[in-house]
Amino acid sequence: MPRAKPAGSGRKKGSLNKATAEVKSIAQQFGKPAIEMLFDIAQRSKNDTARIAAIKELLDRGYGKSTAVQELSGPGGAPLSPPQLIIQSVSDDE
Repeated sequence: MPRAKPAGSGRKKGSLNKATAEVKSIAQQFGKPAIEMLFDIAQRSKNDTARIAAIKELLDRGYGKSTAVQELSGPGGAPLSPPQLIIQSVSDDE
């Protein structure tokens, strides 16, 4: 049976481990040149797929990734109604 950890032990929730923090730090050194390259691809590429991908990456970095929004509705656009539970009694007479 595993032993319980004492309260407050381990890394704080959301903090990076040492290896991840080091890789992130190294990668951030190349952030500005990488963004400049994405901008160059978005401006000069003759390939529309490459241009769209570069623009999407720039927007994701600048504004955050877009979220998918889903709206659910009932028949004809009416609001959804909660499910109803129908309870029937069962007797021995039937």
